[in-house]
Amino acid sequence: MVPVAQHLAACLELVRPLSPLDVALRDALGCVLAEDVVSPRALPAFDNSGMDGYAVKLRDVEGAAEDAPVRLPVVADIAAGATHPVRLTSGTTARIMTGAPLPTGTEAVVPVEWTDRGVSQVLVRKVPQPGQHLRRAGEDVAAGTVVVEAGTRLEPRHIGVLAAVGRARVRVRPRPRVVVVSTGTEVVEPGAALGHGQLHDANGYLLTAAAEDVGALAYRVGVVADDPAELTAVLDDQLVRADVVVTSGGVSEGAYDTVKEVLSATSDVTFTRVAMQPGMPQGAGVLGEQRIPVFTLPGNPVSAFVSFEVFVRPALRRMLGAVGPDSQRPRVRCTAEEGWSSPPGKEQYVRASWRRDADGRLLVRPVSGHGSHLVTALAHATCLAVVGVGVSRVEVGDDVECLLLGPLPQALA
Repeated sequence: MVPVAQHLAACLELVRPLSPLDVALRDALGCVLAEDVVSPRALPAFDNSGMDGYAVKLRDVEGAAEDAPVRLPVVADIAAGATHPVRLTSGTTARIMTGAPLPTGTEAVVPVEWTDRGVSQVLVRKVPQPGQHLRRAGEDVAAGTVVVEAGTRLEPRHIGVLAAVGRARVRVRPRPRVVVVSTGTEVVEPGAALGHGQLHDANGYLLTAAAEDVGALAYRVGVVADDPAELTAVLDDQLVRADVVVTSGGVSEGAYDTVKEVLSATSDVTFTRVAMQPGMPQGAGVLGEQRIPVFTLPGNPVSAFVSFEVFVRPALRRMLGAVGPDSQRPRVRCTAEEGWSSPPGKEQYVRASWRRDADGRLLVRPVSGHGSHLVTALAHATCLAVVGVGVSRVEVGDDVECLLLGPLPQALA
């Protein structure tokens, strides 16, 4: 058996970051930014009002109160988008809308709720603080500031910032196209009635969702039976739209392990036994003239999931441009709340749940047994507790490294 780190290194050698593309901002969601985006101008670009109200000089509303309002003539009406500059003179006010450019000389904006809402003249019943409800040019960001860094996976909040600084197009690494193939004559589509010895295709949906969660464009192919000709035809047909192929099932030592049989004969794929539990049988290599990377994962759902997290996820992250720790799930050290056994010759990945106790300690406990067919516990797992080679048992109180199945909480960052 080969160590986990050795097989991971072999998987990463198969992939390279995808070449950047210049895309319309509307198409950039989910892609990884390949450039630092610098704001060409200050935000806000001009002084503007943070409220609907009245622009004033402070000395003109001094002493204003509910029982002694100050009356001012309204000399301008300024809407958002107004293009003509206005100068505020002493003893006057201008009605102004939220986001509208401030008149020169404005020292505060009186909210409309503090007035009688007058149009030609207005009664002001409360004195604002100096600078109240004024948005100054550049208080959000100065011109020349990096607003989104290269390597950022673009989410809706980033798209909004990029639009705000005027970018219609951005340079990104495209989302890798991942074709997911489930194999097994016993596997049928969810929703179909199960016959004797049959099971629903959990792997296809699980791995497709996992690939999309990384940021890839994932295509689930219908279940392929344990038939060499059918599998060969499906793979040949799918390579045209694939940057990566991920299969599940058919990689062990059985008589009907079709993936191993077909790819061993026709492709540059290496099959190996990795010193890990679950997920020992693995394969990785390339397919076709275009040498499309392929990762062949075990058929048991938990084995497939763990294999994806340990080997495929880092490979996809690398294709998206992530390097080093950014290509991995975050890891934290936790204290075991329960004990469990571990095969000493393998690196063990235990479905587990972690929490923080009242004293701030990070604690972890398993959420199921070790069987790779026990899939429902995945829904309750928040991490994979990683037990190193050579350890036969984890005792209560032991320090355990945990691979988090989600983003690192801000409190732990």
